[in-house]
Amino acid sequence: MHTRTGTLFGAPLTARFTPAGYDFAYGDGTTAHTTTPGATWDTLDQPQFTPTATSHTYTDRGTYDTTVTIHYTAEIDLGTGWIPLDGTLTIPGPTQQIRIYEAHTALVAHTCTEQPTAPGC
Repeated sequence: MHTRTGTLFGAPLTARFTPAGYDFAYGDGTTAHTTTPGATWDTLDQPQFTPTATSHTYTDRGTYDTTVTIHYTAEIDLGTGWIPLDGTLTIPGPTQQIRIYEAHTALVAHTCTEQPTAPGC
C-alpha cells in the first residue's frame, strides 16, 4: 500500500493506492495473473523448487525479457474518511532480462564442502 499527501485545488488530500493484481509476462508468450505478489518458498512455507502461483517453466534455453505489471485500486481522503475511486491504476514494471540455461538438480546428503565428490559438486 502506498499513501501520498498533497494539496488539490487548495484543499488537503491523501491518496492511498493498494495493489490489487499482478500480470506476469515471462517473455516467451506466456503470462499469468495473480492477486498476490510472488514470495519465497520460506515465506510460503513450501519446500524449495515446488510450484508457486508465479512459477514458470521455460521449454527452451535463451534470453527472455520479463515484466510484472501491477494494478492498483485508489482511495482518497479529504479529511472525512476514505472514499474509493472507480477503476484501477496500471503501472508496468521495468523489463528484466533473464537467461535460461539447462540445469539438472540432485539431492545430496551433504554440502559440496563436506563431500566434494557428491552429485552436483
